[in-house]
Amino acid sequence: MTDLRHPNGNEVGKAAEIRNRAAMWIVKRRDHGNWSEADQAELDLWLAESVAHKLAYLRVEAAWQRADRLGALRRPRSLRTRFAPYLKFGGAGLAAATVVGVIYFALPTQNQPTEKRYVTGVGGRETLTLRDGSRVELNTNTILRIAGTGVGRTVWLDKGEAYFQIVHNEAHPFVVHSGNHWVTDLGTKFVVRRNEQTIRVALLEGKARFDMEDSHGSQEAVLNPGDVVVATAEALSVAEHPREALKNELGWRRGLLIFKHATLAEAAAEYNRYNLKKIVIADPRVAGLNINGSLPVNDLSAFTRSIRRFFDLHIEEGPDEIVIKR
Repeated sequence: MTDLRHPNGNEVGKAAEIRNRAAMWIVKRRDHGNWSEADQAELDLWLAESVAHKLAYLRVEAAWQRADRLGALRRPRSLRTRFAPYLKFGGAGLAAATVVGVIYFALPTQNQPTEKRYVTGVGGRETLTLRDGSRVELNTNTILRIAGTGVGRTVWLDKGEAYFQIVHNEAHPFVVHSGNHWVTDLGTKFVVRRNEQTIRVALLEGKARFDMEDSHGSQEAVLNPGDVVVATAEALSVAEHPREALKNELGWRRGLLIFKHATLAEAAAEYNRYNLKKIVIADPRVAGLNINGSLPVNDLSAFTRSIRRFFDLHIEEGPDEIVIKR
């Protein structure tokens, strides 16, 4: 089991100070018309001091980009003018700046970020190769956005599932945002799956850091190969899974669903992710039967032939659904 920790008071104070500093950099970079090479060099030095600095900068930048997309309100006057009193002071001034910053992150800026949006339909898949050589494979019914600007390499998984094979760059971490959760690459192969209630991250190789913000504050975990984190809006848990089982879950990359001691109900739920025609298990006794094997994700007839042969079940096929019962 991987350790989870809630930061203590000192850590919370230090993290707040780092976030405040990151906010100051964002304001200066976005609202100062004379951003210079010296300014960039100073920012690069600050980012290089620790991973915490890089993560704080990326989080603040991502929050700003989310606000940019709202685009409904006019930007008032210069953010630098509004922040100027706080840029001169530390302590309480920085804390106040954070409060002001939250307000202005809800307003659009003139520098609208660019991003690309990728969508797969039910049963679809797509492989993306990024500029740095990283690969992202989208599974069925998935929406992924990739930032086109910014210091970091940032994507948003709005729904669905994606496999990431990331070329590590310590200076510019690769971050996957999904709701109020995010995964930071530390040299990694991992898969993220998001539905309406949960985020699930499985790490196959390397290391990754998982963070979330909830009503209780921040939680984080560093994942090792075989670790799987499951998080809701308010809680997360981390457990180690057999590597072979995690590889089997990625059978979709080859167009396969691989079942090892899965129930028919579990198999039907997986097939329903990939096909418009849905499988309905009409008998609870049938739902608990176990199945093993590898079958094509889009071949419902192969699935129904197999269970009819092995379990002697009754199959009723209509235009929109397949009903399985004894």
